[in-house]
Amino acid sequence: MQNLTHSYYCGASTTQIIYETIGVYFDRICEQHPDQDALIVRHQDVRWTYRELQKKVNELATGLLALGIAPGDRVGIWGPNSHEWVMVQLATAKIGAIMVCINPAYRLYELEFALNKVECKVVIAAESFKTSDYLGMLNTLAPELAASEPGKLQAEKLPHLRTVIRMGPVKTEGMLNFEDVCLLGGGVEADRLEELQELLKPDDAINIQFTSGTTGNPKGATLTHCNILNNGYLTGEAMKLTETDRLCIPVPLYHCFGMVLSVLACVSHGSAMVFPGEAFDPLETLRAVEAEKCTALHGVPTMFITELDHPQFAEFDLSSLRTGIMAGAPCPVEIMKRVISQMHMEDILIGYGQTELSPINNMTLPDDSLERRTETVGRAMPWVEIKIVDESNRVVAIGEKGEICTRGYSVMREYWNDPERTAETIDEAGWLHSGDLATMDGEGYVRIVGRIKDMIIRGGENIYPREIEEFLYQHPAISEVQVFGIPDEKMGEEVCAWVQLNDGQTMTEEDLKAFCKDQITHFKIPRYVRFVTEYPMTVTGKIQKFVMRDEMVKELNP
Repeated sequence: MQNLTHSYYCGASTTQIIYETIGVYFDRICEQHPDQDALIVRHQDVRWTYRELQKKVNELATGLLALGIAPGDRVGIWGPNSHEWVMVQLATAKIGAIMVCINPAYRLYELEFALNKVECKVVIAAESFKTSDYLGMLNTLAPELAASEPGKLQAEKLPHLRTVIRMGPVKTEGMLNFEDVCLLGGGVEADRLEELQELLKPDDAINIQFTSGTTGNPKGATLTHCNILNNGYLTGEAMKLTETDRLCIPVPLYHCFGMVLSVLACVSHGSAMVFPGEAFDPLETLRAVEAEKCTALHGVPTMFITELDHPQFAEFDLSSLRTGIMAGAPCPVEIMKRVISQMHMEDILIGYGQTELSPINNMTLPDDSLERRTETVGRAMPWVEIKIVDESNRVVAIGEKGEICTRGYSVMREYWNDPERTAETIDEAGWLHSGDLATMDGEGYVRIVGRIKDMIIRGGENIYPREIEEFLYQHPAISEVQVFGIPDEKMGEEVCAWVQLNDGQTMTEEDLKAFCKDQITHFKIPRYVRFVTEYPMTVTGKIQKFVMRDEMVKELNP
């Protein structure tokens, strides 16, 4: 391959972009592989072929049409991994409704913001999960539910929400049951569903994923059929998936990793989706791989580490594995070596990207060297352009540091209802600016070397300090707060907050954590809190978070 002269690379491919809607493509796969396993959800005892999954998806799609859900309406989904989640993803795509992924760990403050930001008309929610009482939180935000007729909610705090659909068999005042909705559709809705397959367009928005912002509240990255179907398909191509493959999916569905790189990678190749449980559990994952003879496994590095280190690891036969994706954080070399040798995943790939890119824009390939699979994030995906630019937006020389920018089919349409922040992220030429610092070598391999935004990556979750700071400023005792990440052996990074109090106010670490509890997601709650009277600053008055970080590292590791 010829050496590049500057830091620009375009992913080549002989495979064409799929310019179709998810619904049309899914139906064709179901016709081609009707009797292949499609969806196996072990904790719900679900085992469906593609023919059965298609029937279930169509029942839900016609049920939603019967409720008056129209193309473009926003339908929120809130809960852990389940067969209902996968059905909602495919059914909303078939009717042109926009599925809004709500983080299962969200609390009241975040839930209220998310539902109102995108004007959700419907929420489909699990009953509860771990410490999250989903139906309880919805009732807290919309106490009017209890006295309202299902589908006719008028709530002061959630003015756009009309319908709450709950999973599970128990009846709840003001809510519809998921199974009942699947029985609502008739001939009229079936005809409409067929009609919609002709009317919907590949560039229609189909999914909103909330991504934390460096300033203020989360932004709704708006993705199209074309964005996510192709990203899933091309990821599956990189893994060489076929209808005989079985992918173990312990990653969450609310995240692009689960719903695109897992579900759509499988659906676009007729492969089987295997869900070990509601959320990640290393033992259940190992059991699922062995019992279902999975050929592929996904995860963030922390997941692979906990699987490898599980006391019962050696008891499992994982010899069916060959490929999978590790993404969400840099992969340590030793872990990669162990995944390849002890988990038989010779063809494991490393992926890098962001929600706004549907999500993968760089990937290693099985024939890349171990060094490249651990020290780089590979090259641009097919049909995607990558460049590294300086502060003046000029492409830098090979090996020089700059911001990684991406252009191509995978770039999101916009941040929902936020033209200003969209324009800050996608420039006039269509390049999406990542905020990540990187270098590119002469063959197009990219190394991520830092972050322009001071993002924290904790166990594969992206956490933006500004969002936590804005929430903490609401506390009357707090005058100033600075949030940053500090290294952590297990999680990669942990959240630390330095807090200045108003004169005459007192607060303990426990008080601050109690204020956050049930209001913001558990992994955003600061693990370390320090009360200070001043912050380290530059001569020009800029706060130096790196100095605070260094000080905390010394304090915690004397």
